[in-house]
Amino acid sequence: MDTITHTLFGLGLYGTVRKDEMTKQERRACLLTTVGASQIPDIDVVSQLWDTEGLYQMWHRGITHSLFLMPLWALLFYGLGVLLFGVRDRRLYWLALLAVWIHSTSDLFNAWGTGYFEPFSKMRVTFGTIPIVDFVFWFILLTAYLMARTHRQQAPVIYRWAFAAMALHVLLQSAQGYVLYQQYAGKYDQVALSASFLPWHYSVIGKKGERVDIIDDSLLSEAKLQTTLASKEEANLTALFRAVPAAKTLYQWAPFVVVVDDNKRIGVYDPRFYRNGQSFLFEYMQKHGEVQR
Repeated sequence: MDTITHTLFGLGLYGTVRKDEMTKQERRACLLTTVGASQIPDIDVVSQLWDTEGLYQMWHRGITHSLFLMPLWALLFYGLGVLLFGVRDRRLYWLALLAVWIHSTSDLFNAWGTGYFEPFSKMRVTFGTIPIVDFVFWFILLTAYLMARTHRQQAPVIYRWAFAAMALHVLLQSAQGYVLYQQYAGKYDQVALSASFLPWHYSVIGKKGERVDIIDDSLLSEAKLQTTLASKEEANLTALFRAVPAAKTLYQWAPFVVVVDDNKRIGVYDPRFYRNGQSFLFEYMQKHGEVQR
């Protein structure tokens, strides 16, 4: 998910806590814990500063999002509560653990995925059933906020129902995505999903041999073929990977790629992010040797 959504998750989690009998320092520690722990897995973005081998695509949403690192993140925020506010409350640990779990688990459902089981598995887990920016989440939390302003005593209950509504949204989106995936699995060698910003709509990306189809589909409407791409599967990518290490990383990271090999350039791109004639994730080099990204 995007940074704004993760922040909203943290603020929503803070809203679920009853604070009537909390001191000012306890409320501050609680706010830092819920919002900070909702963001901490994305601290891996700083790895861009020292990435000289084109590995950032693999590092981002890697081990910092791991299921096995969650208790350590929670312990960090419990320690910050003690250090900064003098608050020794075990509930801070459990709140932090829940916040980190929501962050890393919600990221599983969009096309970027996470290294959920690192370091024991390098598999990038991705379902593609929720868009990176999901306005349904925003709407649910905004509704909860407006309701909580006029029903302050019931605010924790309202926010808890909001999280239940968001969980139901994820369940419905993912169930429909699973059905669509199964419908296309027999037609292609490889299939991936990328959820649309419009609820219950998906881009289905199917690869069969050198052909890659991108199809807009949902269970409530007819499928519409958006484009067909040609992948040069026989291309020798050795020189590309040597000159552009990020291309090798993308090749390993994506479920599958489209290979471009023409008179001007050779490269690979992730078709799940193909929009308006190009992919957001495209690594290539010019045939005369000039590296382009």
